[in-house]
Amino acid sequence: MKIALAQINPTVGDLAANRRLAQEAAEQAATAGADLVVLPELALTGYPPMDLLERDRFVDDQLAELDELAKASRDITIVVGAIVRTDDARPKAIENAAVVLAEGRRIAHQSKTLLPTYDVFDESRYFAKAKGRTPIEVPGLDSSIGIAVCEDTWSQTQPYPVDPVAELAALGAGVILNPSASPWHVGKAAERRAMLAYVAARTDRPVVFVNQVGGNDELIFDGGSCVITPNGQVHAALPLFETGLSICELPAGPGTAVADFEDPEPVAQLDRGLVMGIRDYFLKQNLPPGAVIGLSGGIDSAVTAYLAVEALGADRVLGVAMPGPFSSDHSISDAFRLGELLGIEVRRADIAPMYEAYRGVFGQLFGERDDYGLTQQNIQSRIRGAVLMACSNEENRLVLATGNKSELSVGYCTLYGDTVGGLAVLGDVYKQDVYALARYANRHGEKIPVGTIEKPPSAELAADQLDQDDLPPYDVLDDVLSQAIEGRRSFASIETPSGTTDEVAQGIFRRLDRNEYKRRQTPLVLRTSEKAFGGGRRLPIVHRYTG
Repeated sequence: MKIALAQINPTVGDLAANRRLAQEAAEQAATAGADLVVLPELALTGYPPMDLLERDRFVDDQLAELDELAKASRDITIVVGAIVRTDDARPKAIENAAVVLAEGRRIAHQSKTLLPTYDVFDESRYFAKAKGRTPIEVPGLDSSIGIAVCEDTWSQTQPYPVDPVAELAALGAGVILNPSASPWHVGKAAERRAMLAYVAARTDRPVVFVNQVGGNDELIFDGGSCVITPNGQVHAALPLFETGLSICELPAGPGTAVADFEDPEPVAQLDRGLVMGIRDYFLKQNLPPGAVIGLSGGIDSAVTAYLAVEALGADRVLGVAMPGPFSSDHSISDAFRLGELLGIEVRRADIAPMYEAYRGVFGQLFGERDDYGLTQQNIQSRIRGAVLMACSNEENRLVLATGNKSELSVGYCTLYGDTVGGLAVLGDVYKQDVYALARYANRHGEKIPVGTIEKPPSAELAADQLDQDDLPPYDVLDDVLSQAIEGRRSFASIETPSGTTDEVAQGIFRRLDRNEYKRRQTPLVLRTSEKAFGGGRRLPIVHRYTG
């Protein structure tokens, strides 16, 4: 049989447009001679639809689009992810299913059995699980197909009581189809292929994995659709971070593996994933005319601006340099140099007069002093945030926050200051990886000023201020944070990095917990790791556990 893998980029809730994407893929696959085309999980609604599922017309409207798509199945069998209604009186009346369309109608569906409720997933909130799993006979195909929707192939990774794929293979399915909406983090594609190879080997069946691509809110989907043979070879593959369609023939003959198949290096994945996340956030919300970024001359704002240009184009990115009383000469020159290298407009707005006006108010409130300490430091950041929001209001631009995961973790940021904006581009990127992104940006020539990369980082909110005055070295900070966040380690089990002390490591952990209240008030964070701030990491703000 000839199977087409259709890697599309649906938009959540754009039901008619998503149906057209599926229809176009089916028509393209039929023209190329495929017998069957497979589309991603919940391709008609986009993933994840979340509480849209609770709106009374949403499911009915999607089912209407499913019936419209069925017309295209007169020329080719279509397997598409969609919501179906249950056929009994269970409390949750809908299921997450893969629907088989053939001969112009729905002929069968297989609902999802394993409904993940960890990290960013909350499917049991909405869906009823499948009551059973059965291979499906498709007109014109020599063997039956078994459908395992996304998580149904991951049964060995969680304590699930059912193994859907093993059941389907035991019942005679000749091939396993795995329509998915599997979110990306750096390295996820390789993890998936290893899992799929394991599934293919233990069932002695080829596995056809078709994944969504594109950004939806904070989630980024990388595609990476592929066919894995029972001997673990990649028989067909689609690229990461791109839409596309590939046709492969099964059973696979000898010597048909994809040659020299490998993923981009981690920093390249990070670059491409963030670019896609920014681009789709703007595109799918129809956000004109573009972005505005506060340029400090530092590494975080420079990398954010570079990624925004890659995603939107230089003409849609505005940089604003806002020197204050403690700004160095190189912070301004580096900001304007960045503008030249990226081809973006950079404007200057001196905040010193506003800062002095605030100091006058502080005198009225707190009494005259030479130095108001943290209060006068933070007001500079808040003035800059207000200026950026004024640009947003006046020119309808979205402010991109520039803070990184290292600083956001320990609260080294100012609420209503450098945390303002609609999207936190680097909020799930540790500081050392920000530097790696900067070097990657310069791989074919200077895009980010070398001086920006080489100079010691500083918020420049006080005289001669450096990040290292308040933070441990970033290699130490990132090591401890990655243990605590991605590694899920408790306070007592943190391993102290070499070159520092237990006291420093424990202090980092305490700051991480103490600043949850700030993270709840920051913009949406694009997810690039296994454990990002946001919906996938839920800690109470008020708690006293220190274990």
